[in-house]
Amino acid sequence: MSNGDTTLTPKTSTKPKLERPRLYKVLLVNDDYTPREFVVLVLKAVFRMAEETSQRVMMTAHKMGTCVVVICARDIAETKAKEATDLAKEAGFPLMFQTEPEE
Repeated sequence: MSNGDTTLTPKTSTKPKLERPRLYKVLLVNDDYTPREFVVLVLKAVFRMAEETSQRVMMTAHKMGTCVVVICARDIAETKAKEATDLAKEAGFPLMFQTEPEE
């Protein structure tokens, strides 16, 4: 059968360890010039929030100065923040959204 010259060794396979992408927060920054109704409109249009949720987010930003709108991947967070800020600029309001890494 076998004369003992052949040695079989098992193949070792390594799987690369995939890390989850780092998440980013989109922050709504309060200002004294943008009407509350417009902020709610932007939250509903860009972030697909319900009326009640967008009202709560807007009021939290109004009282606290900033409020986390959504936590998502970096590219999505930056795109949404830019889209919302640009929408406000087009309407002539200084409404601002920022992104920062989640801790």
